[in-house]
Amino acid sequence: MHRCGRLHPGDQGAEKVNRIHLLPGREKSLLRRHPWIFDGAVKEKNADIRSGETVLVCDAKERILASGAWSPASQLRIRVWSFDPQEEINREFFRRRIARAVKLRETLGLLLPDGGCRLIYSESDFLPGVIVDYYAGFAAVQFLSAGAELWRQTIVDELIALPFIRGVFERSDATVRKKEALPSRNGHLAGETLPPGIIINENGMLFETDLQQGQKTGFYFDLRTAREKIRSIAKGKRVLNMFSYTGGFAVAALSGGAVSVINADSSAPALAQCEKNLRLNGFEGNFQNICGDVFQLLRKFADAGEKFDLVILDPPKLIPNKSAVMRGCRAYQDLARLGFKLLDRNGMLCNFSCSGAMGVELFQKITADATLEAGVEASIIARLEQSPDHPTLLSVPETFYLNGLLSLCRG
Repeated sequence: MHRCGRLHPGDQGAEKVNRIHLLPGREKSLLRRHPWIFDGAVKEKNADIRSGETVLVCDAKERILASGAWSPASQLRIRVWSFDPQEEINREFFRRRIARAVKLRETLGLLLPDGGCRLIYSESDFLPGVIVDYYAGFAAVQFLSAGAELWRQTIVDELIALPFIRGVFERSDATVRKKEALPSRNGHLAGETLPPGIIINENGMLFETDLQQGQKTGFYFDLRTAREKIRSIAKGKRVLNMFSYTGGFAVAALSGGAVSVINADSSAPALAQCEKNLRLNGFEGNFQNICGDVFQLLRKFADAGEKFDLVILDPPKLIPNKSAVMRGCRAYQDLARLGFKLLDRNGMLCNFSCSGAMGVELFQKITADATLEAGVEASIIARLEQSPDHPTLLSVPETFYLNGLLSLCRG
């Protein structure tokens, strides 16, 4: 490792940029514009470089390939900011990247005064480790990498400068920060303070969100298109909504004309919020909320011979890492098997996996195996994935994580 002649971005000549070298042959993924460099590819594994500092990444022949953020505590040692070595990583860089992300959401028609969406999706918006969700004028941010943490104030300054942002709140409490040796952070950062509950409008459906304590930053924006699909098919159906969280699918189903919805979740606070959201949308008496272990509840319904026209299964991540793939696959298959058993004639199962390690083909195979165990025939009538405000960057397949299938039982 040595310092090159180029000035450190944003430091006005204060210091020069460290060069980090890749081992021979380890530049291939970088040449395909994948932004992750693991410690096993780096020559200077123990370089004395400040956490989050910008480094230049060179191949074994001293060719500069990219600039990125150094993370000494993580196996993911460098996250690339730019594949243009001449592009300085400074305030203007973040302003351009944020503007690019905003433009996409404007094009998608998602930046409405009372709406909500994912505004910045990390690598997919060329800002690795930065997550920003938009809630009716407020930004909930997560800084999940050493580089994002180092530039946090710059990013906050640029967010609060956006004309549609009134306040910025931090939710950097995800466990991934531990891998970067970063502490958990949660609190007000800029602008107006958060009101007790922010209500967002999604295609006419109202949801009160909890930005301070809710899952992710308070709402599952990645399921927007799935909620629209459920609303479009729900008319006249008896719906079982498992892992219901705060009632996104329940509101969608009843908005689409479902005759009844049973919601089940292990979290009592989530179910309380689910009930508030249902009543916020004017629904009374046609839903039931049950708190308990969802796997046990599914078995209880099956043993009792209960039948539904639509079963929705949206569990939390059951495959947190590659070592858990086999165990997680069995759990996903058990869920689908029980879901199929609960369907009435010509009923539909809508099942999801948010585990990044679960590929599209594997998820379909697991669901197919579940039909065999349940003794049913089923056809896929729709494939569901994360909403377009969570774009999949083709050069980074890991940015795709949400698999969903809508299957129709035949006969």
